[in-house]
This record gives sequence, structure tokens and C-alpha cells, in this order.
Amino acid sequence: MSSGAAPTLSLPGDPPGGSRAARIWGIGVAVYFVAIIFRTSLGVAGLDAADRFHINASALSTFSILQLLVYAGMQIPVGLMVDRLGTKRVLTFGAILFTAGQLGFALAPSYGTALASRALLGLGDAMTFISVLRLGSRWFPARRGPLIGQVAALCGMAGNLVSTLFIARALHGFGWTATFVGSSLAGVVVLVLLLLFLRDHPEGHEPPPVEHAGASYVRRQIAASWREPGTRLGMWVHFTTQFPAMVFLLLWGLPFLVEDQGLSRGTAGSLLTLVVLSNMTLGLVYGQIIARHHAARLPLALGTVGATALFWAAAVFHPGDAPMWLLVALCAVLGACGPASMIGFDFGRPANPPERQGTASGIVNMGGFVASMTTLFLVGVLLDATGDDYAIAFSSVFLLEALGTVQILRLRKRAAAREREHHVISRVEAVHVPV
Repeated sequence: MSSGAAPTLSLPGDPPGGSRAARIWGIGVAVYFVAIIFRTSLGVAGLDAADRFHINASALSTFSILQLLVYAGMQIPVGLMVDRLGTKRVLTFGAILFTAGQLGFALAPSYGTALASRALLGLGDAMTFISVLRLGSRWFPARRGPLIGQVAALCGMAGNLVSTLFIARALHGFGWTATFVGSSLAGVVVLVLLLLFLRDHPEGHEPPPVEHAGASYVRRQIAASWREPGTRLGMWVHFTTQFPAMVFLLLWGLPFLVEDQGLSRGTAGSLLTLVVLSNMTLGLVYGQIIARHHAARLPLALGTVGATALFWAAAVFHPGDAPMWLLVALCAVLGACGPASMIGFDFGRPANPPERQGTASGIVNMGGFVASMTTLFLVGVLLDATGDDYAIAFSSVFLLEALGTVQILRLRKRAAAREREHHVISRVEAVHVPV
């Protein structure tokens, strides 16, 4: 990759940022924050769900698999929707859907109804993050992109923190229905806020009109985004870095720590909280590093993959129960997975013009969720097949990390060369376009 500090060129028409931008963008982030609470609430309720619906490990994993299947499958359509309809409309649809899904999950009388509710939740959740990224690019200067993306992800992890700290306790104190019905009210609150106050872009910074020609336009947008090596590299970075922490937090971390490692639910919950806190801390660190030194993107991503694999193997294959220091170290390292996955967007963003940002972000974002969905399925099947042997089941992580790493190494030089071309073109345009 190119060396040195990231370029700080401000192109004509760059949004000004400022306090109003922060307030508007904050509303979008609040919607994403609630979506993450709903998405990760099953991670602390997995054992309760198994008892409530009388299901085994494979059936339990189907909740998260279906939710992520819908999420991943919607990433490109949502990216196209954001490019065409704007952020406010897409976020509104998302908030309505994920709130209905959380409420349905609270009241579901059967396993099938609960599955349908998680699918609905996944559909709404799918509309949030890409919309927030697009909102940030419309309200803040381009040079702020890496930091804005990391801060958005950090706020999302704060939603995960709410799940691990409060929903887990509420389940114990108030029971299933009251906990999930009560949490769904947060969706109503953010829906009202975005309807009243959210704006797609600052005055005077309207995006240029884009002609839309039905299916042919969709095909052109997807094909053009996919042809860019930076888009594909971003997708594989997201694929390889995000999923270990997602699998751990979304479903299998708590059962692993309680059933395999013999920890109490309280201790296991504290370790899940550590993953979230580590993620939030490292998100700021990664964002600052990448904003100053673009050359650090790939080393940070690959270093995170290597550290995750090392500590995952050490904890899973440790003879007997792993010592607490090792589990703490594993959870701290897993916290780097989220910030590392955001690097994928920093490869996809400069590779595409503004009118393709949503589509390209959708392709990138699909990567980690496809990996998470695949691993959730493999872990559930292997646990049932091996009599809950977590060492074998959790080894599936290494297969996907190896696949993703090979693809990253294959694409890195092409993406670097193409990014240099885009940077030269941007500099020339900035010189010739009057301010």
C-alpha cells in the first residue's frame, strides 16, 4: 500500500461538518445503536431461548443464521436503496422493521414464530449501518471518513454493551416477555427522532441527480463497484476480521464459557462485556492511526487476524479449562475484530465515486456477515455431531480465516495501484474545478 500520511485534500463541495452535522449524524447513529441492542440480545439470551423453545444447538444457531442470512442478503439491495432513496427513508424502514421484529420475538408463542421475528429484525438491522456511513459522508469532509466510520462502529458496540450488562440482568429479574417488550420501546423512540430531525444532507450540498434505469441501472451499479479491486479487497478484509467476535458475542461465547469452561453466567457475562469495551477502546485507536497513516490499514487488518487465531487456538485447545488470564486475553483480542473490519470500508470508499458509495459499502459489509453466518452454522452442526466438543466446533474459525487471508494477499497490490490512480485523478480535478 502507499506509504505516508493519508492525504488531507478537501475537494470542492466537501461538506463542512461542524456541530449541526454531529447532531444530525448522531440521530442516525442512535438508530444503529438500538439495532445493535436488538441484534445482540440473543447473545445473552441463548440459553434462555433454548429452554423456552425446547431446541438443541443446531436449532438455536438457526436464529442467528437466519438473522444474518437476511442481513447479508440485503446488503447490496440496501446499498442501492440508499443511493436511490436517501438515508432518511431507508433508516425509517429499518427502524420500523427491527422494532417489529424485537416485539414479535418477545411475544412469540413458538419456535417458528420466533424465527420469523428474527428474520424481520435482520431485515431492519440490514438497513442501518450502510445508511449511517452514507449519512456521515454527506455531512462530514471526506478526510474524516475513517474516524467517523470507527466512531459509528464504536457507538454500535455500546449497544452490545447494553445487551451484555442490562438485558442479561433484566432477563434474570423480569423474565423473557417483559425484557424484550421493554427493549422494543427504544425502537419507537429513535423512529420518532429520525422522522422529526434527520436530514439527508446539508443545504447546498445536494447530491447530483443520478439517472435510474430499472434493472439495467442496478446491474451497472453492482458490476461497476465489483470491478474495483478496492471493493473486493474491502469485502475480504471485512470477511476475515469481523466474524470471530461476531460469533462469540452473537451466540456461542456464553455457552462456551459456561458449558465448556465451567464459568458462572455472571463471570461469562463480564468477559463478554470485556470484548465490547476492548472494541470501543481499540475502535478509537484504529480510527486515529488509519486517519493519519493509510499504509497501516493492511498491517492492522492482518495483525488482528493473526492475533485472533493465536489466542483462539490457545484458549480452545488448552488442556482442561483455560486459565482466566488466557480467557481475558482472548476477549481483549476479540475486541479488535470490529475495528479491524471497519478497515474494509476504508478500502472500498476511495475506490468508488459518491453515487456508488452505498452499493460499494453493501458489498463490503456483506463479507463479515457471510463469514459469521457460515461459522454459526458450522459450530452448531459440529456441536451436535460431536456431543458438544467445542474444540472441534470452534476450529471452523480457522478455515474461514485462511480463506480470507489468501484473498486479501491476492488483491492487495491491484487495489493499491488502482487507489493511486484514483488519488491522482482527484488531485487533477481539484486543481481544475473552480471553488
